[in-house]
Amino acid sequence: MIISDYSHYIGSAGAVMTTISFVPQVIHSYRTRDLSGVSLSMYSIFTLGVGLWLLYGVLKHDWPLILANSITFCLAAIVLVLKIQQSNKK
Repeated sequence: MIISDYSHYIGSAGAVMTTISFVPQVIHSYRTRDLSGVSLSMYSIFTLGVGLWLLYGVLKHDWPLILANSITFCLAAIVLVLKIQQSNKK
């Protein structure tokens, strides 16, 4: 096989890995409610960026982009909401 034949698998593996990378943070944040090390501005900008990638995927009818960014958006939004709730309590 030519290397370009593997591009789909490489892209899919990257999408899966970057998407699931947020799961440990979501679990930790939800269980401990300790988000002191989480940057509100970083997660705000990141979540907005993922939302834009999701919109781009929808506009392009690109299902891998839509799927990966839908999941990532939800996971990042959970952490962001928990961080905002924690910030409002102070």
